[in-house]
Amino acid sequence: MVDQEKLRRELMRWYVILTLHNASPMGAYEELVLATVQGMFQDATALEIRRALDYLSDRELVKVDKQPGGRWFADLMRFGTDVAEYTVDCDPGIARPPKYWAS
Repeated sequence: MVDQEKLRRELMRWYVILTLHNASPMGAYEELVLATVQGMFQDATALEIRRALDYLSDRELVKVDKQPGGRWFADLMRFGTDVAEYTVDCDPGIARPPKYWAS
C-alpha cells in the first residue's frame, strides 16, 4: 500500500530542488517556490514548503535565509545541484525519478 502523504512530501522536496536549480545562481523566495509547487499540488501550503526547505537544509542540499521580516530565501548548495543534475546518488527522502535517458 502506498503512503500518499509520504509520497507527497518526497515529491514536493524534489520539486523544490528543481525550482531552486532553475532559479540558480540567484536563488528564490519561498513564494516563488510555493507557486511552482502549486503547479503540481494545487493545495500545497506555505507551511509544507517551509517544512521541505527545513528538511533540505538539514541535509545540506539547500541554504535557507530566514529573514527578519518573515520571508524565507533559499538557494541550492553544491550537493543540491549535484542531486538535481543526477551526478550523485539521491538518498531516501526525496522522490527523484530514475534517470531514464541513460542506459
